[in-house]
Amino acid sequence: MKRKRFRGKAYQKLLYTLFIQTLVSFGGAAFLVVLLRELLRGKVGDAIVRFITITLDMDRDSANLLYHMAVRNNISLIIDVFIVLIFLLFFRVAMSWFTKYFDQMVSGIDKLADESDETITMSPELDFMSVKLNEVNDKLKKRAEQAHAAEQRKNDLVVYLAHDIKTPLTSVIGYLSLLDENPDLTSQQKSKFIHIALDKAGRLEKLINEFFEITRYNLQDIPLHKEHFSLRYMLMQVADELYPQLDAHGNEILLDISGELLLYGDSEKLARVFNNLLKNAVAYGAKNSPIRLRAEETENHIVILMENEGAIPQDKLSCIFDKFCRLDEARSTATGGSGLGLAISKDIITLHGGSISAHSSDGNTAFVIELPRQAPAAVSSSS
Repeated sequence: MKRKRFRGKAYQKLLYTLFIQTLVSFGGAAFLVVLLRELLRGKVGDAIVRFITITLDMDRDSANLLYHMAVRNNISLIIDVFIVLIFLLFFRVAMSWFTKYFDQMVSGIDKLADESDETITMSPELDFMSVKLNEVNDKLKKRAEQAHAAEQRKNDLVVYLAHDIKTPLTSVIGYLSLLDENPDLTSQQKSKFIHIALDKAGRLEKLINEFFEITRYNLQDIPLHKEHFSLRYMLMQVADELYPQLDAHGNEILLDISGELLLYGDSEKLARVFNNLLKNAVAYGAKNSPIRLRAEETENHIVILMENEGAIPQDKLSCIFDKFCRLDEARSTATGGSGLGLAISKDIITLHGGSISAHSSDGNTAFVIELPRQAPAAVSSSS
């Protein structure tokens, strides 16, 4: 209703201009016919009588009688016909003025297509159209800038990863070469070299997986396979899978969930979300501190809150869910991820018809996830 009201107001000036042009055309046509009639009164009749006399070879009285029968008795109809003809002529001229609006619209759309930096301007009657086109132009520019920035971050990240791959790969080759070329090494030395090679191979695998993650994010959609499942059981599974990382960092997960809390969604994809969040908490949170997971249900939603010690800088909160945004700008081999985990998590939550947000204050960080208990009608379960 509001949109229709807005359109009515936006078009009002244009409709008013068109109405005035039509009214002026009709009034001008009527005025011109009446004016000509007054100016040429008698002269036109005499000319027609003379024409009849010469053409039909009639005397003046017979020609005058014929003129009265054919013309004078139908003068009102003839005047109406002339008014319509002149009106159409005037209206055609008025429409040629009106087509300039379409020319301006086409010009504005061309500027939009050409991604021009020039502001789109039109006649006052088309202010609403120029405003809309400029808004669209601004949105397209912002999207292009964001896409360019994301692509630049991605390219930088690929360069970083390519550089980082060389180090563990060189170490793996070096220590395996030592083992191959020195069969007389002691058991302690062999054990040490194997351990280092295995550790570097693990790091190499992680970097290669990050390459695949970047490629998958850009080339494939995220299909959902929904079913009812227990949120509590799913979170317990995720916690068990991450136990080695949690234990190494001195973290423990404190679950505060009563009952099963049945959700309708893709359990594997949602498990990936919480896996990403917990890895993030381990990588950037405080050591030897608990990670609290709490859930509660409302009438239509289930709200999950994850809290951990460790603050996120305020300037990072605005981009934390953007592609390739990393909290640690330094290329730390311990924490340098692809910056896709939270972006993918947000996409998965959005596909479920939910929302996710991050808050950080007083040295603590909290992620709040809100998911519908049942699938909204507008949300597709597959893509």
